[in-house]
Amino acid sequence: MTEQGILASEIIEGSYTKRKFGRFIDALLEHMQPYPAPNSVIVMDNCRIHKDPEVLQRIRDR
Repeated sequence: MTEQGILASEIIEGSYTKRKFGRFIDALLEHMQPYPAPNSVIVMDNCRIHKDPEVLQRIRDR
């Protein structure tokens, strides 16, 4: 979410798996820009799926 609106959103039925979260992050990264440009920071809480090394690497590689 930004001051201009929502960049990505997803509603699913059932459990949110690492694979589903990875696809969500991939879709979100399409809207992201390098720091310090607008839409350059992703904020995540301490949820276990947010700490997955593969997901974090996708974000870093972008």
